[in-house]
This record gives sequence, C-alpha cells and structure tokens, in this order.
Amino acid sequence: MGILRTAVQAVERATSGPLSGIATPEKWVEEWWTGGIQNSAGVRVDQETAMMYAPYFAGVRVISEDVGGLPLLMYERLARGKDRATTHPLYPLLHDAPNPMMGALAFRENLTGHCMNWGRGAAYVITHPRTGVIEELWPLRPDRLHVKCRRMGNGRFERWYQYLDDVNGIYANLAPGEVLFVGGVGDNGLGGHSIVELAANSIGLGLATEHYGAKTFDNNSAPGGILTHPDTVSDEARKRMRADWENLHRGINRAGLMAIMEEGVTWTSVGLPNDANQFLETRKLQVTDMSRWLRLPPHMIGDLDRATFSNIESQQLDYVSMALASWLTRWEQAIVTQLLLPEERARYFPEHLVDALLRGDTAARYAAYAIGRQWGWLSANDVRERENMNAIDGGDDYLVPLNMIPAGSSGSDGGRGRAVARFARALRGRRSWQARANVTDAWESKIADADQEVADLEAEKVGALVDEHLPAPKDEDTDGGRGRRSVLAFLAALRTLYAEDGPIAERMTGLWLPLFTSFAADVSTEAADEVGHEEAVDLSTWTRAYVKSHVGYRLSSSFGQLRKIADESEYDQVAADIVDRFTKWQDERPQEVARWEGTQLSNAASRETWKDAGVRSLKWVTQGSKTCPYCKKLDGRTTPIEDPFIGKGDELDGDADGEKLTAKRDTFHPPVHVGCDCQVVPVP
Repeated sequence: MGILRTAVQAVERATSGPLSGIATPEKWVEEWWTGGIQNSAGVRVDQETAMMYAPYFAGVRVISEDVGGLPLLMYERLARGKDRATTHPLYPLLHDAPNPMMGALAFRENLTGHCMNWGRGAAYVITHPRTGVIEELWPLRPDRLHVKCRRMGNGRFERWYQYLDDVNGIYANLAPGEVLFVGGVGDNGLGGHSIVELAANSIGLGLATEHYGAKTFDNNSAPGGILTHPDTVSDEARKRMRADWENLHRGINRAGLMAIMEEGVTWTSVGLPNDANQFLETRKLQVTDMSRWLRLPPHMIGDLDRATFSNIESQQLDYVSMALASWLTRWEQAIVTQLLLPEERARYFPEHLVDALLRGDTAARYAAYAIGRQWGWLSANDVRERENMNAIDGGDDYLVPLNMIPAGSSGSDGGRGRAVARFARALRGRRSWQARANVTDAWESKIADADQEVADLEAEKVGALVDEHLPAPKDEDTDGGRGRRSVLAFLAALRTLYAEDGPIAERMTGLWLPLFTSFAADVSTEAADEVGHEEAVDLSTWTRAYVKSHVGYRLSSSFGQLRKIADESEYDQVAADIVDRFTKWQDERPQEVARWEGTQLSNAASRETWKDAGVRSLKWVTQGSKTCPYCKKLDGRTTPIEDPFIGKGDELDGDADGEKLTAKRDTFHPPVHVGCDCQVVPVP
C-alpha cells in the first residue's frame, strides 16, 4: 500500500481533490490503469487514443498546422497604419524560433494541439534575470499543468499555475508572468474544454467502428455462422470441429479457400453483411460529425462528397474567417495580455498574416489588384510585394482617376486636378521659398533673444555650482583626494540642473514653445500658399513634439560638454574651463541657434504642411554662389516626401580628395551641416 498511497497523493495534488478514497483503492486502480473518458461505445477514449482516430487527427492537424504555419508578426502602431516592430524582443521569438530547439511553426502547432486535446496550451517564459526581457518560450505538458485562481490583497483575482510532474519530481508554483497560457473554448475564464472529453462518444463510436471493421476482415468478412451436424456430437467433437474450421478459414489470408464438409456437416451464416449494417454510411457520417465538433468544412478532413469547384473556395474562406480566426485571436490576445507590458500595449500588437490563405485564383487576384491600383490604395510595389516579387524603381506611386472629386463639390476636372492647377498657378505667380525665407529672417532675432535668456540662466546656475563645489584648490588637493570628490559632487549637482524636469528645461520649454508655435504657423501659411492649399493646417501638436525633442537634445549636449571638461581638465583648471565654456555660450550660441533653427524649423514646418496638402515629392535647392561643396552635391536632388534626402551613415564627397561628410541622422530637409541655409521646395 506504500506505493499505492504515494500515487494517490500525487493524483490528489494534481487535481486538488481525490479521485477515489484510500478506503476503496480498487476504484482508483481502475481509473489509473484503464484511464480514458467514459463513453457509450465502450471504447477507451483519451488524448492518446483520440489521435488514432483519423477524422479527429486530421482536424487537429489542419488547425494546429495552419495556426503554426501562418507568420506571426509584432507591429508598431503609427499615426496612420502600422510598421513591423523587428527590433522588439518578441519579434524573433514569435516569427522565427521561441527557443534553441524549436521553430515557430513547431512551437505554435504544439500549443494549439494541446488546446484542442486538453483545453489548454501553455509555455514557460524565460526572462533575463536583470532586464526582465523575454528570451525564450518552452512548451509545458498540459496534463501536468493546473490552473488556479486566488484573491489578491486589493480584492482583485489573479490566475496562477501549479506544475506537478511526479515522474521527474517537479512541483512548482508559477506566477502569471512566467507562463504564456492559451485556452480553448471554456466557461470559467481559467481554461478551456477538452474537445476529446466533450466528443468522447463520437470519437469512441468512430474507434469502435474501426475496430469492428478490422475484426470483420480478420474473420474473413464472415463475422458469425453455424456448423450443423445431422447427429448429436459430444462437447469434445464440437470444440474440435470449430477449431478446425477457424484454422482453415479464419483471417484475410485464408479468404476464398475451398471448404470441404464431412459427414453431412453444413454451414449457415447468421451475420449481417456490411451493406445491411450500413457500415460505409456510418463511417462517412462520423467524418461529418467530427467536422461539426471542430468547426471545419468536411472537405478539410477528407469528405469531398459535397465539395465542388464552385463552392470549395467559399468553404475555404469560411474556414479562415470562422474556425481559424478564433484560434488566431486567442493567440494574439494571449500575447498582448501576458507577454507585453501594460505600457507597451498601446504601441505594439501581434497579428497573423492570413493573406496567403485568402488568395483566390490568378485571374481573381489580378482583377482585385487592378481595382486597387486604379482607385489608389495599391501601388505597383504593393502588388509586387503581395506576389512575392521585388520592388521596382518608381513603383511606389499611387494613381487615382483624374475625374475624382470630393463629395459635395462640382466641376469636371476633379478635386486633384484643381489642386494641381492651383499648385501650378502659385508657382507661376512666383510664390517660392523666398517668401518663407523672409518669414525666417523676421523670426531669427526673436529666437536669438530667447536663447540669450537660456544662456544667461545657464551661466548663473552653473556659476553657482562652480562656486559651491569647485573652490580654489589647496596644496593637499590631489586627483584622488578632496579635489576629485569635489568634481564628482559638482557633476551630480549638474546632472540635476540639466534634468528633464529641471530649471533649464523648464525655462527653455517656456520660451521656445510659444515662440516656435507662432514661427511654425507663419511658415505654414506661406508654404500652403506656395502650393495653392486653401485649407488651414494645424501644426500645434507637431510643434509641441518638436520643442520637446530639441529641449532634450540641448540638455544632453550642454551637460555632455560640461561633464567632458570636468573629466578631462586638471582640478585646478576645471572651474576656469567651465566658466570659459558658458561665457562662450553667452557670446556666440544665441546667433548660432537662431541661424540653425531658422533653417531647420522653416523647412520642417513646410514639409509637414505639404504632406497635409498632398504633395508627394520635394527638391533640395541651394542659395547663392557661396554654397559649400556638400550642399552643391545635393542641389536639385528630388525624393518622395516620406523619404530622406540622405540616410543615416551616408557620405557626401567634398571637393578635395578624401573629403567626406557623414550624415549623423536621416536628413529629410536642410540643414545638413552647421551653417547650411539650403531650402526644400515642393515638386508638382
């Protein structure tokens, strides 16, 4: 009873309740060794035997392979549309391989099969011990995983898990963040129903029918009969006659052998033939019955009786949109709620690519592409991408009919035709970048005054920190003594001064936000007139983001320069070098910032306005004859408005041999270097 008691305790732990009491071990032994789910067919049905039933195995295979085979991608939400988030840590785990031993198909196929058989599929989540970034996902045995629910201290409920492996002696409580859990169809939110358990009678009937058919052929297709002798025979003689008959005629290998009757013995069949038993009809009905359980079109698991060329495509679409879509949604929602952080969910989301399963024949696809191309929501490269072909130059243009006009408007040339005409008239009327340049000239002095206030504040605040932490050195001050400690204290105070919520950031934001908002609005007005755009363009939100970005850059740049001086200068020279630096800022930086922002903000605000007006391409133009060799290389270059003129890391050749300028960022508009005063203009 010692081994039996241990086994009972293990089962009780795994199920949070006894299957049968210690006082009635015979019931437990029956459950342990026979297993399976009770069904009317009298055949043992469990997750293992159910997969031996061909229609059920075919259905599980279809759904799990399709779920695993579809690409699962992480996306980042954009202001309009989405983009593949290839740099997110989950992207390679979901798309390529969740662990070193499995590909993405095998992993998701495995867990989906577990969901169907056990009503739950789960994977163990391995994270980096310091960063918490998810690094691997490993499937867990569903028969050893048990889902629990507990009330937290705040009154909320939390799902947690027990993993009980008596074979290997593993008993673990797993927190929600350690498990990726995908449930099947359920009724309590903790798990799902096992299809094997719900369909036990249907599966059992199918297995019983297969067993019956096999035994029928084993008995030479004659399941029962009577040997008749005219006289009375003894028990010994009856046994010998039956044994001799079965040895000669039983089994498929002896089918068709000639029978020789002795002493008046005759054979009378009492079994019903298979057609009378409707054996084949029963087998077909079981395939249809299993398709109901799995929500599959019958042709997906081999029943083609009602499949035709006219309805097979409709059934395929119904399968994708109904049966498969629910499984894909379960996966996507499990990833969002269990693998993404709450602050990530508004930005990232997973999605399966089902386009391949929804593709029609060649003629239907090409007709759909033609419609999308004609009405402007597909470009040539969009179509080529869907057909697994490489992009071509000029293939990103979108075309629309020229006779299209906005709802409620009139005219035969269409809304876009009138916009192009206004654009051309504006250019003929000499509405050019010169008008924007005049606006910039008017604002540069205001920008310089604002930055002078910032520089004066920095001189005041940094000077106070120098006086407090960097006094004149004494003889005992050395790099490893009090002098170095003073420098470290100065840097700590300096970091606080240049923090995102510090006084420097507050003053810059307070000065720049209203100034740049008004400047951008004036530039936008001229830019809209330049292309004949009559609708108002609101750049206030864009300007707020622009100011925040540039405040962050200035804070980082100023702190970085002062920290470098503190790190590299001798202690007795640190204070003087820092004073020299912010004195230089007061004298020179306001005019430099005014020139830079005059070009930068003017071109950036113009580009945003033209995007709203529907302009598709921009051209780089230089001013005057003193343009540097780098800008001359860019003069006249045209690019789509969404693309940079120069990509990060690209190089521009100068006039001298080996002279190069390397772009530190994607450059969508001037300036490309300090002192650059180039402009961008719209291309009609």
